[in-house]
Amino acid sequence: MSLMLIAVVLVFGGVFIAKAVMGNLLNGFFDNMPQPASTVTDWTAKEEEWVDAQQAVGTFVAINGTDVTTEAGGVVRSLSIDVGKPVKAGTVLAQLNTANELAVLKSLEASSKLAAVQRDRWQALARDKLVSQAEAEERATVAATSLAQVEAQRALIAQKTIRAPFDGVLGIRQVNLGQFINPGDPIVSLQALDPIYLDFTLPERQVGQVLPGTAIRATVDALPGQVFEGKVTAVEPQVDAATRNFKVQATLDNGEYNLRPGAFAHVGFDTGDSRKVVVVPQTAISFNPYGNAVYVIQEVQRAEGEKDMQGNPLTGKKLVVRQRFVKTGATRGDLIAVTEGLKPGERVATTGLLKLRNDAEVVVNNKVQPVTEAQPKPENR
Repeated sequence: MSLMLIAVVLVFGGVFIAKAVMGNLLNGFFDNMPQPASTVTDWTAKEEEWVDAQQAVGTFVAINGTDVTTEAGGVVRSLSIDVGKPVKAGTVLAQLNTANELAVLKSLEASSKLAAVQRDRWQALARDKLVSQAEAEERATVAATSLAQVEAQRALIAQKTIRAPFDGVLGIRQVNLGQFINPGDPIVSLQALDPIYLDFTLPERQVGQVLPGTAIRATVDALPGQVFEGKVTAVEPQVDAATRNFKVQATLDNGEYNLRPGAFAHVGFDTGDSRKVVVVPQTAISFNPYGNAVYVIQEVQRAEGEKDMQGNPLTGKKLVVRQRFVKTGATRGDLIAVTEGLKPGERVATTGLLKLRNDAEVVVNNKVQPVTEAQPKPENR
């Protein structure tokens, strides 16, 4: 039994010792194994002069826009609405039935003529002292009242002739021939499209940065690649107490009617201040909750005894990356401003950041680089 126990201890002890020695040797091999260089693209940080620009969103509003309606009810007798076409102010759009009103007008005109004749006759008699002046004045009042009734009837007839109140473009008509419409019922939409307003809001901290005459740029999703220019024409003097924003209105030319009321727009404008900034591609920034960083590429001398993956000795210099925390500012297209932590002329890695670590060796290959444009214009595919 004693011999058997000794044999077991020797066998298992040898196994455990051999395993420990092999593990130690294996760990030492991996710890000292040379790491292959990571392939990256690089960019040299440069200094540019940027004009401070602000962005906002807005909505286009017609300078004049309304649903044309009528002040008097009646049956639609004729329509002259050319849907979707421009019209001039005063153009007749619809005519309501006025047969009864015209008949009443003739009766009132006849009564007015009679009252005018009687007024003239009584005034002549009053001059000859045949009737009192009071009776002559009473006849004059009757004549004036009759004339006013004629004018009122003519105004009622005019109300049944619906005209365009201003120059604009017609929408889709909402009435039909023979239809009875009440006062206030919409007949057709009319919008003045050239020029056109653009309303947008800005936070109160920008009060004073936008003044009447400030140039603005607008883009719409429906027309990619097109930029529409205009000028600020009005600034709301009051700040909304609920949102702490104030309203700005710009005016843009719209001769081709590309911009429509109610459309959404991206608005950009310059505040007029320019400053020098260090810029790099946005792909060079490693965005993290604890801070943004870049990998700066530096050339260093190889340590003595360095070998490649095959065990061949390496000499000379190599490129390594070192992580550096930076503060970033405004963006412009594919570029971003670095306000602290980077100097012009320093090289930074722009791709492959996920596989990099501090003091890792890299190889630069710029055959394929990410797009770095201040005003990118991607294709609409």
